[in-house]
This record gives sequence, structure tokens and C-alpha cells, in this order.
Amino acid sequence: MTATILQRIDSGLPLHERKWPRPMKEGQWPQAAVLVALTAEDAPRVLLGRRAWHLNNHPGEIAFAGGKRELSDVSPWETAQREAMEEVGLPADIIQPLGEFEPLITRTGFEVHPCIAGIPAEPSLVVDTGEFESVFFAPLAAFADASIYRLETMSDGKVKRKVPHYQLGDDNVWGVTAAILVMLVNVAYDAGFDLQRNWEQAP
Repeated sequence: MTATILQRIDSGLPLHERKWPRPMKEGQWPQAAVLVALTAEDAPRVLLGRRAWHLNNHPGEIAFAGGKRELSDVSPWETAQREAMEEVGLPADIIQPLGEFEPLITRTGFEVHPCIAGIPAEPSLVVDTGEFESVFFAPLAAFADASIYRLETMSDGKVKRKVPHYQLGDDNVWGVTAAILVMLVNVAYDAGFDLQRNWEQAP
């Protein structure tokens, strides 16, 4: 790995490689993992996709490849890699783990484990259109641009929350995906963005 930004991420993040607790406990947050795949280039790009419109959860939203833990999954990395293979055709043998963030708790009650990884600059992708309408690569540095970043106070009728948003062209990248990108550019570019909320706690 020669890309300076990926080296900075690699050195700035712990690589927990934690295991999923067994057995799954009753009453805990449903668990999921996402693969934050960064191209191994001097100016890395991040793999994102638009979720299919027919999905029950977050249709049409911009997201990372990833999904729910399955009982056979040993670790969040195994979940993230399995989902990335199923959804966008990324094989595990081209995924280089760089680090992990602590899990984030979403407004829908999921415990999401972000797994940050390097991938080749031009991977061959096979998109499952049942999961993603389309996928694309966005410059990671774009998410360090304060002019496209904002925090909005949003309410579900019961609780008000500070929610991060990025206006990426015509796309609004928000919620847990935006929060992970904020945390990532704070490490990679020292962006200094404030989420004004502890995402490790229930909102």
C-alpha cells in the first residue's frame, strides 16, 4: 500500500478485528456491518451505491455495501466482506483491512460496524440490482469540503436529533453513511467536522 491517505487512515484507526458475540443476545440492537471501500490511489475514492427503490429500509438512499449479521458470520469483517461480495461483487482477496470505527447506533435501532478497507483502483464490480440501483466512486476528499456539509435538526415526532448531510451533486448523502464519512475525513484529512452527537449511543 503506497497511497499516503490510506497510510494515514491505516495508522490513525485501530484494527479491532472483534468477533460477534455468541449467541446473539435477546434485546440487543440488531447488528450489521458495512464495508467502506477506498481505492488505493494518491487521491482515494470511496465506493457508494444507491439502494434499490423497492427495498423496505432506506430505499433510494446512498449507502455503503453491507448488511445484517448472519448467525454463521464470525466477525463484522466477515459480514461486511460477505455483503460486499453479494451486493457489488468485491471478492475478499482484494480487500485490505485498514481499521474499524466503534459501532454506530442508527435511528432505526441498528448497531452498525464500519469496516474501513483498501481495494484496487479499478476493481471489476458485479452489482446486484436487487440491492443497489447503481454504484459509483466518489472522491474521498470531497467529503472534507465544508461547503457541502451541514448538520440538520431532524425529528421523528418524538426525538430531535442532529443529523449530518452532504450535498454531493444532486445526491443527498445523510444519516449513518454521512456520519461514517465525517469520521473518516476527520482521520484522513483532519477535517475537524463536529457531529454534535455521540453516535455510539442510542439517538
